[in-house]
Amino acid sequence: MPKIYVPPIKCQGIKTKLVSWIIAATQGVDYERWIEPFMGSGVVGFNLRPQRALFCDRNVHLIGFYNAIKTNRLTPTLAGEFLEDEGAKLSQIGEAHYYSIRDRFNKTQHPLDFLFLNRACFNGVIRFNRQGKFNVPFGHKPNRFAKSYITKIVNQIKYVQSALQYYDWEFRLCDFKDCIKEASESDLIYCDPPYAGRHTDYYNNWSEQDEMDLSKLLKSTRAKFLLSTWHSNQYRENPAIHTAWKDFSFITREHFYYVGASERNRNPMIEALVLNYSSTLAKPVQSQKPQYSALNLFGV
Repeated sequence: MPKIYVPPIKCQGIKTKLVSWIIAATQGVDYERWIEPFMGSGVVGFNLRPQRALFCDRNVHLIGFYNAIKTNRLTPTLAGEFLEDEGAKLSQIGEAHYYSIRDRFNKTQHPLDFLFLNRACFNGVIRFNRQGKFNVPFGHKPNRFAKSYITKIVNQIKYVQSALQYYDWEFRLCDFKDCIKEASESDLIYCDPPYAGRHTDYYNNWSEQDEMDLSKLLKSTRAKFLLSTWHSNQYRENPAIHTAWKDFSFITREHFYYVGASERNRNPMIEALVLNYSSTLAKPVQSQKPQYSALNLFGV
């Protein structure tokens, strides 16, 4: 399996463990531009490394972070020095320093503060309140920024910086509707929206109406697309599979979500990729009740 490059900004629902599977579903597809209307972590596109790409998101801080790298306002060296300095203060002062950085970020919106909060907050969650303020609590790890951890983050930024020297990648603050409407028949769209019925978006809420609006747009687009969603778990099935996405083919795979350290918090899920193009891996939408044994329930 090829090395998977993890992005510098983490977010809930990141597809790190599914990247190879998703990329495999694009093999043999001809396209000139890769489009992500829901950039999130960007992990799929960053590992696919298309020659041309449009990464869109409604999260101004996320888009601002990557544009800061693109324009060299945020460099690996600056990030390393910043995290070393602020990490030392966090170790000495504790959680009060985290909240001082959070207050500062909510006033200045500096991308380096965003990076610090993303890596020091609880569970790497990105969440904002209705006033647009970052409100995730401290992750209770004052010694979070060890030298090796800072080096890892710096290398993640270097990877993006290096890619931007070779590839034509655009990062744009944009609603998913406008992004998809721009797509042409020579584009390939990858959608990774918040999972309807499971959690809210990291920046804006996601409703059933949003899911239906997305479905209508993708039905009318001239571009090829693939979309990540959940198919089912041991308790229930995603109703959107048979409503919003009933006219398309799909691929499924079992995946585990980890919430907390306990094995009993590992939740198996059947993931789905919905497609509007021919793939040897795809099949028509049908009911697929997952089989979960007592062993694979806990990843054994």
